[in-house]
Amino acid sequence: MSNALFTSTQLGSLPLKNRIVMAPLTRSRAIGNVPNALMEQYYRLRADAGLIITEGTSPSPNGLGYARIPGLFNDEQVQGWKSVTDGVHQAGGRIFVQLMHTGRVGHPANLPAGASVLAPSAVAAPGEMWTDAGGLQPHPVPREMSEADIAQSIAEYAAAAKLAMQAGFDGVELHAANGYLIDQFLNTASNQRDDRWGGTVDNRIRFAVEVAKASVAAIGAERVGMRISPYGVFNGQVPDDEMDALYLRLIDELNALGLLYIHVVDHSAMGAPEVSPVLKAKIRAAFNGKYILSGGYDVARANADLDAQRGDLVALGRPFISNPDLVAKLRSGQALVAPDSATFYTPGEKGYTDY
Repeated sequence: MSNALFTSTQLGSLPLKNRIVMAPLTRSRAIGNVPNALMEQYYRLRADAGLIITEGTSPSPNGLGYARIPGLFNDEQVQGWKSVTDGVHQAGGRIFVQLMHTGRVGHPANLPAGASVLAPSAVAAPGEMWTDAGGLQPHPVPREMSEADIAQSIAEYAAAAKLAMQAGFDGVELHAANGYLIDQFLNTASNQRDDRWGGTVDNRIRFAVEVAKASVAAIGAERVGMRISPYGVFNGQVPDDEMDALYLRLIDELNALGLLYIHVVDHSAMGAPEVSPVLKAKIRAAFNGKYILSGGYDVARANADLDAQRGDLVALGRPFISNPDLVAKLRSGQALVAPDSATFYTPGEKGYTDY
């Protein structure tokens, strides 16, 4: 059997010691939205991955929709992340920050003073949001973004990308998946605009492209990747007839920018609808950069898909939660510890650094 997963590779100019990517995992340990010593320990313990992608980190006060998620828009956050990146680098790892603006998936009780729940259209996300102040609350109707709001939001991503460099990250991943702000522009369930930001495929991809363009201008294309979730249904997203065309058009635009990688979400292992294998193959064939596979992989399937050239790297998520030494365990075939889902989003070290 092939051992492709454990072979070294290049990601742009970055040498990676293996093809295992620690997927972004929201863990809600950033008290006051600032990375802390507990988070530094958590990431450092997982530095054996070829690449770590951090939990979703907001480029804006408006994007801190969940309780206790980190931001990257002020000096205190930069300093907090700097301790994380230093720890990971000292342990021989590589780390990208995932920039995630939650858009309509939030609640005012989770936002700092003066921030607003914003989205492409004034359409509430289905379901409820946990708030530390008042428990579960229904998602509010977001404020429809004006041209000025959109311009400010694009600028915030670019500013956060620059701060990521100050904080010592190796690059940034733009989160355009799973029903958060960029995906809210891509998807007709959340984007009902009739201006240049909605309606046609070219209009719906515009926000994603402009965020990518601004981030590339800020820090260089070789440091910018993007995560997408075609056919995803998380946070109230709904596939439409133009989905394949939309993502292939987006890939064309990202190629023109020279983006480093595309990271394709497939939650079918967790019960979500299957992502069209035809579309995944078309994206793989069309995209010029690296392709990160994800979705319930084990070693055998990862090696098979790497050997078949379906992707270049494989992201693993939940197994990393309860197995900081995951890479060593996968290599030796040791049994994995099952994660405790009751501690996924709770504050403190239990279920976080105590495995």
